[in-house]
Amino acid sequence: MTSKLDLTADNTALLIIDVQNDFCPGGQLAVQDGDQVVAPINLMITSAAHIVATQDWHPDGHASFATSHEGRRPFDAIEVSYGMQTLWPDHCVQGSAGAAFHPELQIDAAHMIVRKGFRSAIDSYSAFFENDQTTVTGLHGYLQSRSVGQLVLAGLATDYCVAYSALDAARLGYDVHVVLPACRAIDLDGSMAAAAQQMSAAGITLHQTLL
Repeated sequence: MTSKLDLTADNTALLIIDVQNDFCPGGQLAVQDGDQVVAPINLMITSAAHIVATQDWHPDGHASFATSHEGRRPFDAIEVSYGMQTLWPDHCVQGSAGAAFHPELQIDAAHMIVRKGFRSAIDSYSAFFENDQTTVTGLHGYLQSRSVGQLVLAGLATDYCVAYSALDAARLGYDVHVVLPACRAIDLDGSMAAAAQQMSAAGITLHQTLL
């Protein structure tokens, strides 16, 4: 889908997902070419009426870290109270350089920053809900108060935090658009193809070109 969206419209918000050092080359959970999202996102920032960014913000010893579980390795999966949880390398630890936004991202333009994953026992992929699907981040209320009905998503990683955010947004009734050239994926065991199928099935528009 290549139709134009008007980022300047009052009912439209740009949602920038986790463009942080640990998800970029050299980081603890680097997404291949993750830094390549920065330039296209900055371009969209220049015209967006509403800009929200999310920031992974884990305490030391977070339950999603493989190091928190004896004998487990990164990318193992375990059963937790809210379902299956992938275990990750320690990443985006609160206050660390890895948790900081990419230095070239024009983050000062953001009107709101949503920090997620700061509760030690619950991981949080989505910008709207933690992984228990009941604990809210407050983003939905913020957007509602500004009469935003359309969301344009970009960032890292397409098949995890971008997809989870997009799917939750669609369930909440937003008109959701994901700009794929401004995203990069982890693609763990076919996760990108699965995420694309889920998003398309949910009525989310996947843009193959920049807006």
